[in-house]
Amino acid sequence: MILRHAMPNIHDGAPALEVRSVSHAFGARMALDEVSLSISPMTFCVLLGLNGAGKTTLFSLITRLYDNTSGTIVVLGHDVRRASGKALRKLGVVFQQRTLDLDLTIIQNLQYHAALHGIPPNKARARAHAVLERVALLDRAQDKVRRLSGGQMRRVEIARALLHGPRLLLLDEPTVGLDVEARQEVLDYVRRLCRDEGLSVLWATHLIDEVGPESEVVILHQGRVLDAGPVAQVVDRAEARDVREAFANLTQAAGTAKEG
Repeated sequence: MILRHAMPNIHDGAPALEVRSVSHAFGARMALDEVSLSISPMTFCVLLGLNGAGKTTLFSLITRLYDNTSGTIVVLGHDVRRASGKALRKLGVVFQQRTLDLDLTIIQNLQYHAALHGIPPNKARARAHAVLERVALLDRAQDKVRRLSGGQMRRVEIARALLHGPRLLLLDEPTVGLDVEARQEVLDYVRRLCRDEGLSVLWATHLIDEVGPESEVVILHQGRVLDAGPVAQVVDRAEARDVREAFANLTQAAGTAKEG
């Protein structure tokens, strides 16, 4: 079964993120076509799609880098267009491209980010130490970022995203460029954040092996949501043996329907 448009809310209670009928185009190219999805609080959700599926465009709309002119996006009860300040304060974001200053120390990077969020200097240092302890890098606080491994840099970016106390964490292809061990380390850490600290997570990736059996998954293909829900349910609806086969079945069926 292919679900092309509005997806039902798969959880009870108010969602951490709700996207309703959002479309976005770049000229004649439709990047997102009537995308809808819902993420419950304290849920780890994987946004799975090939490169070019529309994952980064969706993140850009959620974070207000682009303006959504169709549909609605609501973060923990706040519409991102009508109450963007309140919505963005609930968000922590790790972008695909590295944005740390390599020539500053870890603590300097975090303090600069805290200043952008209006956190007073006396509170910024304490918060920076707290989040670095959460990502097991407090002992490296005075090291320049360029001395870190790729996985450690990602952990610093996660710490930076947590500085202002968000409840929803967005990560756009966070393991790109990392080796297998570092990829697993970052993935396991974010899953622990979700489980132990009650964060909601939207983890965008093109790597099917990053979809755990306990995750929620949203399959995005050529700008459309093909299915969404707990992994086991998506696999069952696609009449597949696992999520890899489910992804193949759904995208192939979508391609056939488009040609028809």
